[in-house]
Parts: sequence; structure tokens; C-alpha cells
Amino acid sequence: MHRSRPPSVAVAAMQRLVRVLVVLGVAAAASAQGPTAAPTTPTPATPAAPAPATASSNITGVLAKAGQFNTFIRLLKSTGVASQIDNQVANGGNGVTVFAPTDNAFQSLPSGTLNSLSDQDKNALVQYHVVSTAIPMSQFDTVSNPLRTQAGSASPGEFPLNVTSSEGQQVNVTTGVVTATVDNSLYSGDSLVVYQVNKVLLPMKLFGAAEAPAPAPLAPAKKKGKTPAAVADSPDAAEASPDATTTSLAPARLTRGGLATALALAGVWWGL
Repeated sequence: MHRSRPPSVAVAAMQRLVRVLVVLGVAAAASAQGPTAAPTTPTPATPAAPAPATASSNITGVLAKAGQFNTFIRLLKSTGVASQIDNQVANGGNGVTVFAPTDNAFQSLPSGTLNSLSDQDKNALVQYHVVSTAIPMSQFDTVSNPLRTQAGSASPGEFPLNVTSSEGQQVNVTTGVVTATVDNSLYSGDSLVVYQVNKVLLPMKLFGAAEAPAPAPLAPAKKKGKTPAAVADSPDAAEASPDATTTSLAPARLTRGGLATALALAGVWWGL
């Protein structure tokens, strides 16, 4: 006669099966959570990389790091040209070249030069030191003169800027008023190039008229001095004529005296 399995054994088997299923479910859940953590690993840290580049290409930052450009930095900020340059650099394009005069260059200007300029003229003076093209040192001997600066027209008498490079790598910048020398390259990048110059670039539009009266030695002033000399000669000639007259009369007087003497002697002889 067949005996049936006690119910307790079946229940115990069922419980084991449930435990196994629970363990498998937990394992499956853990394995499912593992891959989800992987997508979180690519943290977007790469966008932070451009920040140092923009900081290093900030025009006032470049000049402050180099030192001895306090006056030019102050003018760049007060005229708003600094932010204008930074925007051009950030937007790319052809880039920007800046010729930065040192503090000594500004101190060499005649006293009151900057104070005599209006706000508009100061803005033009600062923009005259900025060219809307990044020009590396190696390209100075191939540039087309005159360069057009951000100050305006490069026509004669306006804001022309000429750059010449000699064989000895010396670069001169001529404005028509002054000739400056590029002493150093402060920063060279794809969008910004900054050079140190030993003089403030004075444009013809603002400072050209001041030099016009200099070459004016008037020659007619010397000609007027000759007229009195000619007049002074005439009295001498007048004084010479009386002497000549006196000399000419002397023989006449002598001739008359001799004739009287001869007549007197003749009379005496006749009386004898």
C-alpha cells in the first residue's frame, strides 16, 4: 500500500524554491543597477577647458602680467576698448594685434598731452594701437602698408600706420609723427597678438597739425636787413663827392695865383 508524502516536506521544498527565486531576483536587480551607473561616469568636465584660454587671452590680463603697462591698461578700460578687444578675440575671425606702449613711453610725452584730448580723441588714440588682424612677427615683412587700425581711415593725414621689418628682425612702426620700435612680443595666439612698443603711436589726425609750424624759418626776414645797408651806402657816396669837388678846385686856385704873380713881376720889370 503506497504512503503519501507528508505535507511538511512539500512546504519545505516550496520555501526553498521561493528563496532561490528571491536570491536570483536580487542578483538580477544588482546586475541591472551596475550598468546604469556607467552612463553617469562621462562627467561633462571638458567644457571647463576653454576657460583658461580666454583668461590668458584677456588683453588687460596679458598686460598686467607683463607689468609696466598701467597707463595703457587704464586707457583701455576707460574707453571701453578692452572689452571690445576681448569680444573680438572670443568671436574668432581674423584676430587682433595690439601695439602696447609702456609707462615710460607715456611719460615721455609732453606734459598735458593726454589731458588735452577729448574723450573721443582718447578713444581714437587707443584704437589707433589696435589692428583687426592677428599679425605674427614673421609676417611683418609681408604686410601691405599702410595698415588700417580701428581708429579709422588709413588715408594720408588721417590714421595711417606703416610697419617695416629689417634684416636684423627689428620692426619699426611709423605714424607720420613718430617712429616706434617693437621691443618685445608679449603674447602670440591664434586670435590675439600683443607687442610692446617704446613710444606712444601718435596719429596724424590728432597730432600731425602740431608739427606743421616747426619747419618755418622765414627767409624774407633776412632780406629786409639788406635794405638799410644799401641806404647806408648812399651817405658815403654823398660824402665822397664834396672831397672830389674840393680836390678839383685846388688846381684852379693855384693857376690863378701863379698868373697874378707873373703879372706883378712883369710890371716891376717894365718899370725898370
